[in-house]
Amino acid sequence: MNGEDNSPSRRRVLQALGAAGVTGLAGCSGGGGDEATDAATTEGSAATGTETESATETAESGGGTFYFAQTKSPLDFDPLKANDIPSLQVVERIFDSLYTYEEGTSLTPEIADGEPEVSKEGTRYVVSLKDGATFHNGDPITAEDVKYSFLAPMREETENGSEFTMIDSITVVDERTVQFDLKYPFGPFRHKLAWTPVPKAYREENKQAFNTSDPLGSGPFEFADWQEGDYVRLERHEDYWGEPMPEVQTLEFTPITEPTTRVTTLRNEENHVVQTVPPKLYSTVEGISGANIQEQPGLGYYYLSFNCNEGPTTDKKVREAIDYAISMDQAVSNYVEPAGQRMTSPLPQSLIDSWGFPGEEWSQIPHEKDAEKARQLLEEAGVPKDYSWKIIVPPDDKREQIGITVSNALQSLGYSNATVQRLDWGAFLDKYSTGNENDYNMYTLGWVDEVDPDGYLWYMFHEETEGETNGCYYSNDEVMSQLKQARESPDQEERKQLYTDAITTILEDRPHLPAYNLKNSFGVRDSVKGFRAHTISSVNPRMAGPLGTVSIDE
Repeated sequence: MNGEDNSPSRRRVLQALGAAGVTGLAGCSGGGGDEATDAATTEGSAATGTETESATETAESGGGTFYFAQTKSPLDFDPLKANDIPSLQVVERIFDSLYTYEEGTSLTPEIADGEPEVSKEGTRYVVSLKDGATFHNGDPITAEDVKYSFLAPMREETENGSEFTMIDSITVVDERTVQFDLKYPFGPFRHKLAWTPVPKAYREENKQAFNTSDPLGSGPFEFADWQEGDYVRLERHEDYWGEPMPEVQTLEFTPITEPTTRVTTLRNEENHVVQTVPPKLYSTVEGISGANIQEQPGLGYYYLSFNCNEGPTTDKKVREAIDYAISMDQAVSNYVEPAGQRMTSPLPQSLIDSWGFPGEEWSQIPHEKDAEKARQLLEEAGVPKDYSWKIIVPPDDKREQIGITVSNALQSLGYSNATVQRLDWGAFLDKYSTGNENDYNMYTLGWVDEVDPDGYLWYMFHEETEGETNGCYYSNDEVMSQLKQARESPDQEERKQLYTDAITTILEDRPHLPAYNLKNSFGVRDSVKGFRAHTISSVNPRMAGPLGTVSIDE
């Protein structure tokens, strides 16, 4: 799953796993596992960033410190390297991007001065920069900085490098104008422009320090202090070039892995906002006086995948039988809601809505549970009753419960050798993409992209990604052609039709059974004003931007 030319983005893979780590912490009915494990790993660690000041004390003293509890500690502060959600949540407060997101997935210029000029049949993008945009040291953000920031991840072979393999060249037209020339028309390229310029000269002086102790950004907050595994402290940049200026003076991130502990800090007013409310703790947060839950559907896609390379699941009849054997609706209701919602296609609802895809039609393709029909199809496919079914799952209770639902259904149909193997992430990632029948017949996994269908369909289903992110080894020449045409077309309507046709076929062929999407959920103290959960995980917590500012009511 390593990024390389023409391979899936390592950043996107890690975002998926990062989100899994964030949202997969919640235990589910009959689960055990995650909460207990995480409690052990956090034993003895601080529950908040400091022991001397709480969110309540801050409000009373007028200090203006906003406390935000993350689920994991960030790893990197250099935006050219950062690729996990906790890191990106910090980075995006320190650095502005060429373009940023308003509500949902709508792009708006931030450092860029207006929309890009697109020409040459969608292979040339010209972006102008705003006059007066500066880094925290007062240096202007230049076209040379932008060029450097897009090329460095590939040149340095960072985990983000494969984000930009479609770029052929970048030209500095003048100090505030940069030109991107692509190898081919790439439909989602506008969203690639939501990238973060860094100061070339400053970063080149000491890349290690830039990543760990001295990131020099252009955003509303500047880096102040960091104690790994304990807290990250940011201070408002008083000479911030943009608008609006944050109302909060200090922003402090604290990693609290164990969900119950995280919610307890909200109850005790040690944190203003805590990230990710697990299903079992929704009622607990709702019962906290002076707090509420704010949520938005995320951009995740969680699914059951079949091995279409070897074994009985290469037969479409067998995959359809599994669909008949279980009620995915019931499984999601039991183990995911209210922290998530049912998905019936490989795209989150926000993309279905924004593109106008036929989501209602797609929702009719999954079967209702019918054990007799499942038994009939398995018999027709000639699967012997003593066959040993292997379902592998990562260390996440929700996805394990989906696997258990399938194994229980197979056992009820007379297949007693149906087992679920829960693996740690390293072992799971070594196995799930081999395509070997001895390793798995089915697996459960989650995927997080951002804002374009290509980010889901190409990496989940196209044959060029087999063994990387595509562990199902799905084969359908027409679909492969449609996905390739769609990513290389600059025409939105053409792309929409190609994706509509491809997804319809994929759902009918059932290499995956879509399962659920998780919400970006937050426990929020009532004293917090202006906080709005965003569908893109890394945007949270946006303290200032297109939708306004966040403040603490003292």
